[in-house]
Amino acid sequence: MKTESMTNNSFTTEAEELGKLRDEIDAIDQQIQQLVNQRAQCAQKVADVKEHFSKPGESVVFYRPEREAQVLRRVMDRNPGPLPAEGVARLFREIMSQCLALEEPMKIAYLGPEGTFTQQAALKHFGHAVQCQSQGSIADVFREVEAGGANFGVVPVENSTEGVITHTLDSFVGSNLNICGEVALRIHHHFLMREELLADESKQPLKVYSHAQSLAQCRQWLDANWPGIERIAVSSNAEAARRAQEEEGAAAIASEAAAELYNLNIATANIEDMPDNTTRFLIVGPQTTDISGEDKTSLLVASKNEPGALYHVLAPFHEEGVSLTRIETRPSKSGTWNYIFFIDLEGHQNEEKVKKAMALVQQQCSDFKCLGSYPKAVL
Repeated sequence: MKTESMTNNSFTTEAEELGKLRDEIDAIDQQIQQLVNQRAQCAQKVADVKEHFSKPGESVVFYRPEREAQVLRRVMDRNPGPLPAEGVARLFREIMSQCLALEEPMKIAYLGPEGTFTQQAALKHFGHAVQCQSQGSIADVFREVEAGGANFGVVPVENSTEGVITHTLDSFVGSNLNICGEVALRIHHHFLMREELLADESKQPLKVYSHAQSLAQCRQWLDANWPGIERIAVSSNAEAARRAQEEEGAAAIASEAAAELYNLNIATANIEDMPDNTTRFLIVGPQTTDISGEDKTSLLVASKNEPGALYHVLAPFHEEGVSLTRIETRPSKSGTWNYIFFIDLEGHQNEEKVKKAMALVQQQCSDFKCLGSYPKAVL
C-alpha cells in the first residue's frame, strides 16, 4: 500500500515527495561544489599575489594562523543552525586545508608513530590535506622544523589530569622556534586486545603497554579491573598497540585510531579515570603570528636568585591588567636552585598593555624569552 500525503491540494506518493527533495539536495550540492572551487581559485590568486610582491630571496608565507582563526570564528558566530557551529567550522577547516594545499602543500612533523593523539591533534588543527611526518621524540619534532624538513611541528604540552609534559618545556629552552597555535583534544583511552585473546575467556592478558601518561590517566580503572596485570610504559600509545598486536598475551591502552591501524579489538572503551580528560598541544614553527583578536602569549623567564624574585616577575602583569593562565617551574641548567618559569598569558605581545608588562618583567629577570603569541584554540 502506498503512503500518500496532501501537498498543494493534490495527492502524491512518498516516493514522489522524496524524489523532489533529493533533486533539491542534488541542486544544492552542485552549488556547494561550484562555490568551494571558486574559493579554491581565490586561494590560488592569493598565492600569486604573495609571490608577485615578495622580495627577491624572501620566502613566501602562505599559512597565516591568525587569518585562519579569524575565519573559523566568523563561521561559528554567523552559523544559524540546524548544524552545530563547531561542526560547520570543522567542515570549513577541511575546505581551508584543501585550498591551502593548492598554494603550498605543508609538511607537519608530529610525535609518532602513526596513530598517536599528537597526529590526531595535527589533523584537527591543519586538516587532512597536509603531509604528516612521524618523529621519534619531542626533540626530533623541534629539530625537523628547525632544519626546514617540516613547515610546522605539533607537540603535547599539558594534560588536564597529569599536568605538564616537561620534555616539551625543556625543548623550548634551546630552540628558536615560535609557538604559532594551540590545539585542545579530548582524550579517550581504550583497552585493546588481539581478537583471539578477546574471544578466548580462558586466556587473560599478562601485561599492558601504554605511554606513562596514559597509564597514569587510567590508574583507577586498571586497579579495579586488572589489579595484577604488569604495566609497561613505552614511548607512545601507538607503539603500545604495535606491541600488543605482535606479542601473545599483551594488551594496550591506546586510541581508536591505533586500534584500527594495528588491527586490535576494543575490549573496553573510554577507560580514562577523568571523563573530561583533555590534552593541550602546541604548534611550533619559524614564523611569528600577528594579532587575531583572541590570543595568548607564552614566555620563558629565568628569575634572579634573590628573595621576592617571583613576586617581582609577576607584579607587572597585575599592574598592567594582564591575566595569567598558567605558570610552570623547571630547574635551570645554569646553576643549583635556579629556576625557569614558563608563563602563559592572555593577549598578544604587540598589544600595548602586554608589551608594557613584558618590558617591566624583562628588567627583573636574568633571562627572558617570548616563545610566541598565537590564536587561542578555536576547535
